[in-house]
Amino acid sequence: MAGLRDRLARIQSHLADAARRAGRSPDAITLVAVSKTVDAGRMREAIEAGQTTFGENRVQEARAKVAEVGAGAVWHLVGHLQRNKAREAARIFQMIHSVDSVELLRDLDRHAGDGGKILEVLVQVNVAREATKHGAEESQVPAILEAAGSLRSIRVVGLMILPPPPADPEASRPAFRRLKELANRLAGERHENVSLRHLSMGMSDDYEVAVEEGATLVRIGRALFGERSADPGKER
Repeated sequence: MAGLRDRLARIQSHLADAARRAGRSPDAITLVAVSKTVDAGRMREAIEAGQTTFGENRVQEARAKVAEVGAGAVWHLVGHLQRNKAREAARIFQMIHSVDSVELLRDLDRHAGDGGKILEVLVQVNVAREATKHGAEESQVPAILEAAGSLRSIRVVGLMILPPPPADPEASRPAFRRLKELANRLAGERHENVSLRHLSMGMSDDYEVAVEEGATLVRIGRALFGERSADPGKER
């Protein structure tokens, strides 16, 4: 199997090709390396290869890694966030992809303010309305954006989606396109602290399709780090 540096170069090449097919600049795409269950040594290897942005699924796992990995890493939370972990999440992460309620948004604002930081967040949207998935329904997103306008320490910078695992990458395209259309519609509603410049969508099996449909953040774990030996709640 190819080494981590080779896999990273291959993914970056595929991202660039997909961006060009869509008439976009490859520089507009950020690879978020999903590092759930990946040890600190492997993450440092990724940093040495040029990868600096990492996505963790759980606050408690990220807490242990921050000190071990050291400088050079930018931390995103890509998994579901419970309100009782909002304080620590606001302290650890530079961006949170999974805000799905006004209440969670306000909690994060309060805790980020206590820490004297501005926290960037994305609103997770359950486009397919899957009962087993987290995320706000499309009809709930405007209220979350409106609430952000009165907050001090939060910036809503985009939307995120976690579609069903695709049997074929093309199966994800309608969901990606729908999220892009939603972002375009909502961009016309001006709110303070809101700029929907990011779309977090696409993972190991469908990231090229996501980029073709407008993704600016792609969350890739398995294609970069390889299969995980222990991976409950599989992150693709």
